[in-house]
Amino acid sequence: MTLTPVAPAARDASRARRVSGPALTLAGLGAATLALALRDPHEQGSWGLCPSRALGFDCPGCGGLRAVNDLTQGRLLDAASSNLYLVLAIPVVALLLGRWALDAWRGTERASSALTTPLLVVAGVALVAFTLLRNVPAFGWLAS
Repeated sequence: MTLTPVAPAARDASRARRVSGPALTLAGLGAATLALALRDPHEQGSWGLCPSRALGFDCPGCGGLRAVNDLTQGRLLDAASSNLYLVLAIPVVALLLGRWALDAWRGTERASSALTTPLLVVAGVALVAFTLLRNVPAFGWLAS
């Protein structure tokens, strides 16, 4: 994968404008993480009612709030017990956000990769499989 310079018109945009998207995204994620660290989602109803849980099944996000809270407390195994998919996805998302922020800071754009579509398909299939398996009694250890 090669980095290419941004077109001259885009290069003239200020760095502050270029990094505003990544900065706002990271600030929002940081604020949400801080809120989850301060208000424990392990307490019943502390963050409201989960609609899918009320219907009797776990969606792919079920346990995600508890997993993030556990991660802020340094409890990796507890977080994985709440939502394994989220715990495995966080490093990938962090890498992608970091690359986006660095590219915006430098004023570069990445060329499309031939791996992008297959990776998205694999992630989507894994998400569907995780959702289905966590609702099957034999895979109860995946449930939130």
